[in-house]
Formats: sequence, C-alpha cells, structure tokens
Amino acid sequence: MSLVTLLPFIVLIGAMFLMTRSAKRKQQQAAEMRNQIQPGSGIRTIGGMYATVKEVSDETVLLDAGPGVELLFAKNAIATVLSDDEYNRIVHGIEHDLKSEADVVPDDASSLTETDEPGADASSASDDKPIDLGKKDAAEEPADDAVAAKADEEPKKTDGDSGAK
Repeated sequence: MSLVTLLPFIVLIGAMFLMTRSAKRKQQQAAEMRNQIQPGSGIRTIGGMYATVKEVSDETVLLDAGPGVELLFAKNAIATVLSDDEYNRIVHGIEHDLKSEADVVPDDASSLTETDEPGADASSASDDKPIDLGKKDAAEEPADDAVAAKADEEPKKTDGDSGAK
C-alpha cells in the first residue's frame, strides 16, 4: 500500500485520539470538582436544581434545597460548584455591585429632562431654537385646489376608443 491510501486512516485515528483525550481530561476535572465539595457550598445539579451542600460522603451528597427540604444525590449528579457570589445572585437575587450608585442608568427618561428650578417646565427650560423637522404649516403649503385643477387638465385615459381614425 502506498502512503497516500494510508494517510486518511492515519488522520482519522489521530482525530479520534485527540477527541478521547480531551473528553478524559474533562471527566477528570469534573471528578476533582466533585471531590472538592465542602458542606456549605452552593451547587447546581445536572437537572438544574440549585441547593446548598449539607453533608458529603464517598458516593452521595446530602443537599439542602430549602427550608425543611433535604435531598440525597449521587456525586455524579452535581454539575457545578458555584462561588458564594454567584449562588446568592442566582438563588436569592442578591448582587454585590461594585459600581457606585451615580453610574446607575434610570429606568425612564424623566430624570434627563428635570431642571434645577422647582416650578419650571422642561419645555420652557430649553434655550434652544425649535428644530425644523421639514414639516410645514398649512398656511405655507400650496393649495390643494391648484393640484386638483392641474389633475383635471391632464387628458384622461379611456378604453381605447379615442375617436381618431
């Protein structure tokens, strides 16, 4: 056999080797993560349930899913161990905001039009000239009668009987 016929098989075997190697690495990382679980950690199961670890044994994990709800799961059912901030953000809606309150964008645009004067209207507070949007008043528009008269002067189309022979 020539090298040209063996080349596709060699490439295929190499690709399979690389794929299995990366899958094994991911499995080892997941097993390490599951072995590192400590009581009090927030986790997400492969089913998407969020809970707090209460006890850890060799093959199982006792989870606290809410007040009075304790569930026994296999360690393999733990998808992710979450950081405390991420767990609180997802489960309790608590966010640790590092930004100052001055950077918060308001929900509506009313704060953008407010003025320092207490009784001033937002439209009267503007010193700018009105912006021309290209729309003209009725007095400036040409009369519609002139347009209608021009349309009457044009010859009307007929069904083909023009009278000219």
